[in-house]
Amino acid sequence: GKLERKYTQKNDRMAAFVSGGVVGSKSSYLKNDGLCLSGRSSFVSSQSTRVYGLNIVPSVERKSSVSGMSMSVSTEKFVEAPGAKNSKHHVDSKIGAEVSPVMAAKGITRPVIIGVAADSGCGKSTFLRRVQNIFGAEISKAHTPQGDFLTVICLDDYHLQDRVGRREAKVTALDEKANNFELMAAQVQALKEGKAIMKPIYNHETGEIDPPELIEPNHLIVIEGLHPMYDSGVADALDLSVYLDVSDEVKLSWKVQRDMAERGHTLENILASIESRKPDFAQFVDPQKQKADIVLNILPTKLVPDDKENKFLRVQMIQRESAGFEKVSIFDEGSTIDWVPCGRKLTCSYPGIKFHYGPDSYYGEEVSLLEMDGVVDKLDEMIYIESHLNNTSTKFYGEMTQQLL
Repeated sequence: GKLERKYTQKNDRMAAFVSGGVVGSKSSYLKNDGLCLSGRSSFVSSQSTRVYGLNIVPSVERKSSVSGMSMSVSTEKFVEAPGAKNSKHHVDSKIGAEVSPVMAAKGITRPVIIGVAADSGCGKSTFLRRVQNIFGAEISKAHTPQGDFLTVICLDDYHLQDRVGRREAKVTALDEKANNFELMAAQVQALKEGKAIMKPIYNHETGEIDPPELIEPNHLIVIEGLHPMYDSGVADALDLSVYLDVSDEVKLSWKVQRDMAERGHTLENILASIESRKPDFAQFVDPQKQKADIVLNILPTKLVPDDKENKFLRVQMIQRESAGFEKVSIFDEGSTIDWVPCGRKLTCSYPGIKFHYGPDSYYGEEVSLLEMDGVVDKLDEMIYIESHLNNTSTKFYGEMTQQLL
């Protein structure tokens, strides 16, 4: 509901300051009324309530965390989100009618939106942990990780059907028919405009769609999943797009390792799932790399013939020249360079390490290609390689090496 701060100095006995859902007091109690503002209780009732001159008009109850303080309060007015009626599971999905007070509280001028696309089991979670480390951001371990600076939204939450429903409809999660792009676009755009959203939750453990959760705007919002660049309404809201392109050989190794260890799947189920997904992956997911600002292409090494175990990898960073950021290069930007740095300054055992950099073409687009093949034996020696990289935007000398360590 709407919180109007009307109390005067004479009400300074109130131990909590409430303004649009932000608690800025060391205490989390309204002591005179014994009213606790915590994640375990709520002061929203079916009637309009007045507490020390605060006019509380019931609307959508939310659970939020600001600066590590958990609370349950009524929030600003919400309206039905476009696309909410596309699925019975999404009818309670909403967007804020006005800019969230969190924008002013956090000093956010405009949220920056990054899209990260990849198939299942292609390293999105690992990549996003690196992003989190780069910004030094602490985030919660809730379904949707949120922190003071960074929020990470999984686009699986916009599946139209639950797992049983997809099985009955005979569609995979990759199929455009299995995803609510209208709702996805509306809520991503709302966050970019500084509005809060009530976002659906896809529960990977149960395969069901849970009640929606409150997501507030933030300085940096990463949307990750199968389709961040598939729909133009979503893609147009992105400030930067990244596609993780993993070769079939490497993808199989990674997916088997993850799904067997973390999700309890059998090898037979994993192989069957991969085969069943291939046609839809080729149609709905893979084409997005043609639109991405950056493609991280992960391939088997060329340094070891017939490396069946994929112990060593060749990784390419493909940077679209028309994208609005400085391109990472080695030595001299725009030149074509092959570099084998093994020698006095770098410990290299078999199979060694090799770099390549230069201009290239990718699906008809001009790109800069930076490639690394092989392995660095001693990570602290990466600082030698780092010193030859340009436009990395590191905050201090050796930051990249420190992150790897």
